[in-house]
Amino acid sequence: MGLMERWLSKLRNQSLFSKIFVVMVISIVLVTVMITAVTVQMSQTLFVQTFSITNSKIIDQIKSALDNSHYTTVNTAINVGQSGVIRSFMTEQDGSSLANFRRYFSMRDQMDRIQSGIGAANMGLSILGGNGRSYTSDVTYWSGSAGELRDHPVSRAAQEQGGRLIYSFMDAGPLNSQNRTLVAAKALTAPGLAEPYGTLYMFTRESDFRKSYASFTSQGNDVMFLDPSGRIVSSNRTEQIGELSPDLLNSAKQIDEGNLDSEELTIGGRDVIVLADYLPAYNFYIVNLIDKEETIGTLLDKRTLFLIGGAIAAVAVLVIYFLTKRLTLSLRTLVKKMSNVTKKNFHNYMSVTGSYETRQLSTAFNYMLKELNDYVAQLVETQKEQRNAELAALQQQINPHFLYNTLASVNILVQRGSKEQATETIHALISLLQNTISNVKETITVEDELINLKHYVFINQVRNGSRVKVETFVSPDCMSAKVPKLILQPFIENAFFHAFNIKTSGYIYVTLMKDRDSLHCEVVDTGDGMDLDNKETIPASTSSRQLFSGIGIRNVHDRLLLLYGEPYGVTITSTPGQGTKVSIRIPC
Repeated sequence: MGLMERWLSKLRNQSLFSKIFVVMVISIVLVTVMITAVTVQMSQTLFVQTFSITNSKIIDQIKSALDNSHYTTVNTAINVGQSGVIRSFMTEQDGSSLANFRRYFSMRDQMDRIQSGIGAANMGLSILGGNGRSYTSDVTYWSGSAGELRDHPVSRAAQEQGGRLIYSFMDAGPLNSQNRTLVAAKALTAPGLAEPYGTLYMFTRESDFRKSYASFTSQGNDVMFLDPSGRIVSSNRTEQIGELSPDLLNSAKQIDEGNLDSEELTIGGRDVIVLADYLPAYNFYIVNLIDKEETIGTLLDKRTLFLIGGAIAAVAVLVIYFLTKRLTLSLRTLVKKMSNVTKKNFHNYMSVTGSYETRQLSTAFNYMLKELNDYVAQLVETQKEQRNAELAALQQQINPHFLYNTLASVNILVQRGSKEQATETIHALISLLQNTISNVKETITVEDELINLKHYVFINQVRNGSRVKVETFVSPDCMSAKVPKLILQPFIENAFFHAFNIKTSGYIYVTLMKDRDSLHCEVVDTGDGMDLDNKETIPASTSSRQLFSGIGIRNVHDRLLLLYGEPYGVTITSTPGQGTKVSIRIPC
C-alpha cells in the first residue's frame, strides 16, 4: 500500500469533524498560496508594463538630448568646413616662417571662435590636414601624434564615408590621456577638390556623454550604448564599458527590426527586460536593461507578502477550527447518544438543538426511542401478564397428593382422639388454601406471608413429624413491607423435602431484614447441602414432586426479575454436608 493510500485510509477512519477540518485547512492553504501567487504575478506584469512604457518615454528623452548634441557637432563640423582659414592651413604648403606663423595664428584664432561657439558642451577639437599639418585644441582629449590619429580606424571610416559624421569609441590609453572618449570624425571636402583636404575630429569624454542620460538610470535600471560591433561604448555600468555583448546587440536588432516594445533575456544569470532603439545619426543602439529581480524586488517584498498570507491563513484556520467544532457539536453529541443505545440505554433522549439537519435527526431519534420504549413496555407487560397467568394456573392446581396426605393426617388425628390438633390442622389448611387461590397479582404484607408460611409448616409437621424445625427472625420494620404472594413457601417446601434426606433432623431458619431500600430474605437450612459447581445456580422446577403447588424456585426467581428488574432475584449458595442458603432480594 502506497503512502497516499495509507494516508487516505487514515483519513477515512477519522471523525466527520476531522475530515471537514482537514479539507478546510487544505483548501485555505491552497487558496491563500494561489491568491498570493496570482497577486505577485499580476503585480509584476503591471509593473513591467508600466515600467516599460515609462522607460520608452525616457529613451525618447535621451534621444532628444543626443539629437541636440549631434546638432552641435554637425554645426561645429559645418563651421570648420566653411572656414577658408582652416582650409588654407590644411592645404597650403609651408612658406616662410612668418607666413607659417600668421597662417597658424589665424587658424588657431578661427578654431578658438568655433570652440567658443560650441557653448557649454565639453568637446575637444582636432584637425588633420592633407599637407600633414594638425592641430589639437586640448591635449587632454588627444595627446597622440598626427600619424597615430591618421591610422586610427575612425579616420579610414571617415575618408570612406565622404562627408558623413562617423562616431566611434576610443578606449582609454596613452593617446587620449587615460580618458575614454567618443569621437566624431568627418572628412573635410571642398568644391573642386577630388579628395578630402583634411579630417575633423570632435572628442567627447564618455563621462560627459554619460551625463546626458545618467539621471534616468537607477539600480536595476541601466542604459547602454552599443556600436555596430556590439561593443558597449557608454553605460552607467562603467565596469562594462568597452566590453562586447553580442547577445544584447542581437536583442536590440530584433527589437528594432521587429518593431517590438521589449524583449526578455537572461544575461549573466539575471532576468532582464530589454528596451532598445536605433540611433541612425550615431549608428549606435541605445539599450535600456531592466533587472526584474532588483526592480520588482523593491516593489514587492515577497517575504512579507507570504508572511501576511500565512498569518491570514492561520487566522482563517483557527476560525474554521472553532466554527466547525461548534457546528458539529450537536452532531457529535447525537452520535454519542446513539452509541449508548447499543448499551441498552433506551432513555437517552436528545435535546433538539443545533442546525436544521441535527434538529431533524434528534427529533427522529427521540421518536424512535419513544416507539422503542413503548414497544418494550408493552412487551414487558405482556410477559408479566403471561407469567401471572402461568402462576395463577399453578396456584389453582393445588397438588391433590398434598390435600390427600393432609386430610389423611387429619383422619388419623381424629381416630387417635386428637380433635384439637385435627381442628387446628383443618383451620390451617383452610387459611392456606384461601390465601393461595386468591388473585396472584396481589402483594401481601410480610406479616401475612409469615402467617401462610406458619400454616404450611404446621401442616407439614403434622404430616411428617417435628424432626425439621423452623425458626423465623423478622425485623419489626419489615412486617408491613409488601412482597409477592408465596415468595417464601417454595423454599421452605424445598428444604423440607430435599435438605434432610441423609440427615434425619435439623433446622430451617427464616430471616427478614431491611437494608436501605431493599428487603433481604434468607432461608437457611442445616441439611445435606449440595454441590452447585456443575449445576445451575437456580434449580429448575420439577413437577414430579408432591408439592403444595407447582410454584418452584425457578418460578420465584423469574417472577422477581420480571417484576423488579436485574438487580433483584434469588441466589443460592450451598456446601455439601453443611446446608443451603437461599437469599432473596426485593425492593421495599
